Amino acid sequence: MKIAIGAPSNGLVLKDALADYLRADSRVSKVIDLSEPDITYPALSFAAGRSVVSGSVDRAVLICGTGVGTAIAASKVDGVRAATAHDVVTVRGAVENYDAQILCMGQNVIAAPAACALLDIWLDCRHDPSSSYGPKVEEISRFEAER
Repeated sequence: MKIAIGAPSNGLVLKDALADYLRADSRVSKVIDLSEPDITYPALSFAAGRSVVSGSVDRAVLICGTGVGTAIAASKVDGVRAATAHDVVTVRGAVENYDAQILCMGQNVIAAPAACALLDIWLDCRHDPSSSYGPKVEEISRFEAER
């Protein structure tokens, strides 16, 4: 799996820890760091979303102060579903239920060891379009296509 990762300045410490974790994981074939000096969280989030939609990566992880700003901005890219998650239930549900391709976390909210444990779960999660959430995700996609 190819993963994009990135953070503006207020998420670099956690981003670096998560990037190292992902690079060491055998399920991950490539980690692409989208972080740049002085990048804003919207610019970073748009770049990650476009990477997912284009297929150059399978998923992305974005880090900012809370994870909320990056999720909002990334979700503005057509076809992207980004979710802020700092616990097992939300991480699992973001992918399995809602087919979120981008996981957003906050450096001010979660410590690196806990975030790495959640990444471990996230890497194994898959969305099942035949589940009870499948039609709802499709409904969202149809609405987005109508815009």
